[in-house]
Amino acid sequence: MITQPKQSINITIEDLKKISSVDLADLCNITEQAIKAGGGFGWVRVPSIDVLKKYWNELVLIKTNKLIVGRLNGAIAGTLLLSFSTPNNEAQKNIAKIQSHFVAPWARGYGLAKAMIDFTENVSRENDTKCIQLDVRETQEAAIKLFKTKGYKLWGENPHYAFVNGNFIKGIYFYKKI
Repeated sequence: MITQPKQSINITIEDLKKISSVDLADLCNITEQAIKAGGGFGWVRVPSIDVLKKYWNELVLIKTNKLIVGRLNGAIAGTLLLSFSTPNNEAQKNIAKIQSHFVAPWARGYGLAKAMIDFTENVSRENDTKCIQLDVRETQEAAIKLFKTKGYKLWGENPHYAFVNGNFIKGIYFYKKI
């Protein structure tokens, strides 16, 4: 009997401030995979590589954004976009929003999504955040379950949240006091 040794899995989470060419390739690759898998990244169809590169490169330039990435054995395998209010929005200066969160299909099941949420909550606390808000499409059942297990409270629904393939999709809204 021949047995294969288990591959060592190394998960790291970081706030990506600058995107290298290798990271950009990883980001574009996993974005395409997530979109094709219906991963709730917002896009319904995969955009051109130029659009993807521009999106990721410009995202890290916005000072109110933090691009949290999860790496599996060094390769970016998931992202979470955390946004803070602009300085003129005093009323919401202590509210952060998770704008997007996804893990590449091949990297699911290793705890990467949970680790990115934990990291994000710590970053939020460090930035004097009192509450994190987010919304997801009702079709993102795994994400809904994940956020519920992480203590996020469902506070509302929007029956006309998104329009995909000729149909409205309901949106689910969550918050968590931290």
